[in-house]
Amino acid sequence: MQTIVLEKPGHFLLTETAAPETLPNDQALVRIHRVGICGTDLHAYRGKQPFFSYPRILGHELGVEIVDVPPNEAGIQVGDRCAVEPYLNCGECIACTRGKPNCCVSLQVLGVHTDGGMREYITVPITKLHKSNQLALEQLALVETLGIGAHAVDRAGVVPDEFVLVVGAGPIGLSVTQLALIAGANVIVMDINAARLDFCRRQFNIEYTINAQEEVPLDRLNAMTAGNLPTTVFDATGNLTSMEQAFSYVAHGGRLVLVGLVQADITFHDPDFHRRELTLLSTRISTPADFARIITLMETGQIDTTPWITHSVPADEMIGAFPLWLEPASGVIKAMVSF
Repeated sequence: MQTIVLEKPGHFLLTETAAPETLPNDQALVRIHRVGICGTDLHAYRGKQPFFSYPRILGHELGVEIVDVPPNEAGIQVGDRCAVEPYLNCGECIACTRGKPNCCVSLQVLGVHTDGGMREYITVPITKLHKSNQLALEQLALVETLGIGAHAVDRAGVVPDEFVLVVGAGPIGLSVTQLALIAGANVIVMDINAARLDFCRRQFNIEYTINAQEEVPLDRLNAMTAGNLPTTVFDATGNLTSMEQAFSYVAHGGRLVLVGLVQADITFHDPDFHRRELTLLSTRISTPADFARIITLMETGQIDTTPWITHSVPADEMIGAFPLWLEPASGVIKAMVSF
């Protein structure tokens, strides 16, 4: 079967590998149709992805069709279209038994810790399949990205009419923005990329945006919030400087949610942190409930995925296109690969 392998940083190989021959009783054989490209894939290509080894088959944002599946309680059948929850948890550790499988002690993520979906066929646990009779394969491949935003917004407890700042307008920041809007918040988006901010204004009708390269963020935030600052701040940059600066953007009694991950120690000024009694939260990927919620929101039209996919290529053209997607000038929001 056609397979794309990231052999080492900066080098993909389009090759043929053997299709799965056996099907365990708890798994389904699926045909990969769409693979979304995310920041994890870009970082892996650059050689900067944490918890990563080479060679690796990337791909964890997947829109698939069921090819073979044993009888199961989930009602998954041959021909069903599904999103894949790519988080392989043990089900037995303290996090799993407390309803937090996304924090599993031995979590393996397809395309990161173990080989993913940049190939024609793969077997996945039936419990990790989320079907929809309505959504297109491209939409199903976006469920994982949007689920990260849903989980972050749920962790923060965003409420209607509060001011929320999202720092970073990449795909993860956009997913947070989308879900914060659904929660009824007044959303401010900050980035250094003018095109991304323009996308937010056009596609999400975001009234408040800040270009951190051209404006003074604290001055603009004070002006937008009558001097109170946002009560919830999400940093989705994965940038150490940005994440540390985000502490100063939060209102007294507010919450800072670190969505992005950085391989570094984060420091903050403790007296100011205590004076304002801030709540600091991390958020990690998402849960099965987040997947189900995103599919419902997409099926009911509350999330329009049309603007998200800005670039699409077949698998045999991806290797040539991929380096261009790393360039800000390419205008990529979400690239999609077809198998």
